[in-house]
Amino acid sequence: MNKLEVLAPAGDEERFAAAVDYGADAVYLGRKQFGMRSSPMNFEFEQLCRAVQTAHDRGVKVYLTCNTLPRNNEIPSFEQFVKEAVEAKVDALIVADIGLLMLIKKYAPDMEIHISTQTGIVNYVTARELYNMGAKRVVLARELSLDEIAEIRAKTSPDLDIETFVHGAMCVSFSGRCLLSQYLVNRDANRGECAQPCRWGYHLVEEKRPNEFFPVFEDEKGTYILNSKDMCMIEHIDKLAKAGVTSLKIEGRAKSAYYVTVVTNAYRMAVDHYYKDPDNFVLPDWIRDEVYKVSHRKYCNGFFFGTPEESQYYENSGYIRNYDVVAVVESCENGVVYCTQRNKFFAGDTVELLAPSQKPVEMVLSNLYDENGEEIETANHAMMKFSFRSDLTFPKGTVIRKATE
Repeated sequence: MNKLEVLAPAGDEERFAAAVDYGADAVYLGRKQFGMRSSPMNFEFEQLCRAVQTAHDRGVKVYLTCNTLPRNNEIPSFEQFVKEAVEAKVDALIVADIGLLMLIKKYAPDMEIHISTQTGIVNYVTARELYNMGAKRVVLARELSLDEIAEIRAKTSPDLDIETFVHGAMCVSFSGRCLLSQYLVNRDANRGECAQPCRWGYHLVEEKRPNEFFPVFEDEKGTYILNSKDMCMIEHIDKLAKAGVTSLKIEGRAKSAYYVTVVTNAYRMAVDHYYKDPDNFVLPDWIRDEVYKVSHRKYCNGFFFGTPEESQYYENSGYIRNYDVVAVVESCENGVVYCTQRNKFFAGDTVELLAPSQKPVEMVLSNLYDENGEEIETANHAMMKFSFRSDLTFPKGTVIRKATE
């Protein structure tokens, strides 16, 4: 049976640690150059080396992105980029450009190569040829159905991995090939600088009345005519496996450590639950509910079940946010849980504690104590140390969150 890989994003070291701690089989990340996310902090060379060593010590793989479409003046620096990837011992490079693919084979002939979704792979002929050119994995276009993925799987080498996005933000363009941002604000989406104009609200202006704005309606629902819902396939792990998918990719290198923590953990638990009884997979509600406890837009299933009819959201481009992280557990000793505060909360608040691969634990924090052991009514100072008593123990890094409603 094909073993599904949970592949999580990491925009910096904090997010990387969250992905590893909460069950990722592999993590993808970028550096300052050649990556499709220029806004996150990304990884300097020393940070990359530390991350790979940490991951390998935990049995986790690291994939490095170089999936922009580089211009002529960037090509001379690519050799050093590849050599540093080899020195850091990354497990694979993710590439979209055929020229860069050839250069990787030249500079690092033993490096595993993954073909980015930016390449727009939608058929088995392209997948085959990329495999023949040296690719170990193809990241398929988001616009494919499960049936189309299954056919690609059936008509390509079993040694070729198939990766697909299963969760996160969706782009209104084809596989991320968008020119809106560059046209409107001179920020090239194909070079990691997207300003996300698809999320903006639009109005019509008549030339003789320049200061009067008229809403643009796609239908009666509103004016956000380009705004996609987020993708979520956590309830369909069995169907993804049966279609022959190798790796389940979570979008979100620009998102928070809390997002990486919760979504990675949810898909880890969903995959593990699937393997307990693959023929009778039904996702428990509490695992499904986890993906609703991060900041998200309304969810849909993308193109997996055919052309989507309800994938746009016209009312606004904002996020739904029902929970805030209020603290992180540092240690547990002798019935006392020691924590670091992240957001203000009060004694008597009801919170949930989320540890890796465990059902969240709800409890009322009746009494809080500062780092001197004095009882306090609120944890209201950024990053303050505090504690509370509990008969339960929680591992370091356990997230404490509170509902906002």
